[in-house]
Amino acid sequence: MMKERIYVCHTYYHVYVACLKEFFLPKEEQGRASLVLSTMSNDFGNLKERAEQSGIFEAVYLFEEKNAEFFPKLQKYHKDRGNIVVNMLARIRYTKLLGRLQEPYVPVDFKKYRDIYVFCDSDPIGYYLSYKKIYYHAVEDGLNCLETYDTARYDNRGHFALKAWMAAHNLIFIQNGYAKYCLDMEINDKRILPYPIDKHIEQPREELTAHLTDDDKNVLVHLFIENMDELQCALDSGAEDKVLVLSEPLCDLETRKRIFTDIIEEYGKIGEKAAQIIIKPHPRDVLDYRKLFPEHIVMYGMFPMEVMNFIPGLRFKRVVSVFTVPNAIRFAQEIVYLGEDFMDRYEEPALHRQNEQI
Repeated sequence: MMKERIYVCHTYYHVYVACLKEFFLPKEEQGRASLVLSTMSNDFGNLKERAEQSGIFEAVYLFEEKNAEFFPKLQKYHKDRGNIVVNMLARIRYTKLLGRLQEPYVPVDFKKYRDIYVFCDSDPIGYYLSYKKIYYHAVEDGLNCLETYDTARYDNRGHFALKAWMAAHNLIFIQNGYAKYCLDMEINDKRILPYPIDKHIEQPREELTAHLTDDDKNVLVHLFIENMDELQCALDSGAEDKVLVLSEPLCDLETRKRIFTDIIEEYGKIGEKAAQIIIKPHPRDVLDYRKLFPEHIVMYGMFPMEVMNFIPGLRFKRVVSVFTVPNAIRFAQEIVYLGEDFMDRYEEPALHRQNEQI
């Protein structure tokens, strides 16, 4: 018997969008989807148990997805042999082998699902599904992420037309809609795409969130925020002016310390008055902000910041972000998006201006 839907998620944000997509369905169709949490690049803590109890999904699985570095036999295929034909032959072998090596770790039979949604299909799951010749839908990794970093084009600079043709014939794998078995790629806003293709389909996140009921929002808050009382206590500091700083796993740790020290110094005042600084760590940011900034409030960071939109009465004077796209923020009077010009101060521009190098 065929099952309905399954979502393969690599981050908390991916799970958040999967939930939005489920809530957008008619009531009678909700609760029939499965959720797969890949542990390759993210620690989901006890989110599996909370997702099982939420009623949004009928089943939740952990996926011990393995990156290419886990398999020593793959390393020889990364060598540049100085010849496009020889390199492509090596890549063909690499593509099939990475997909095959992933098979023992896959927790479900994807062939039993009508619709498979994969966030960040550049990870090995994309190779696996293509190896098994299983059709799937790709979903953008982050909100409007292709605007500044089209990974498919950047990772395949040089002879891109040839590589795209090979991907379309399942000889090699390219993410974000170029693979043969990728049916389409869902993105938030087609207008911002520097390199649109026919497989890009638009599903605005704003449309999904506008559909949420108060009960849906409450479920999301308690799904992602494990200790709501502790968070509420931190937010109820009594300060009139609060500035929220969104951390990100940027650069090396020492440079990251300098970045966020500078951000707090530059944007931590409202007028001439020091504001209450609250830091929301990115789920993959390992910098110890509590140790670095003991005078400020550091939130528990293992949830997507969009969920803060659904906390009643929450309001910040200012939110500061480096690369996290702030379009979805509805709880701030002022939004400061620093972007590439800001990062030019701290690292070589080529390291973050990827689309300019395509």
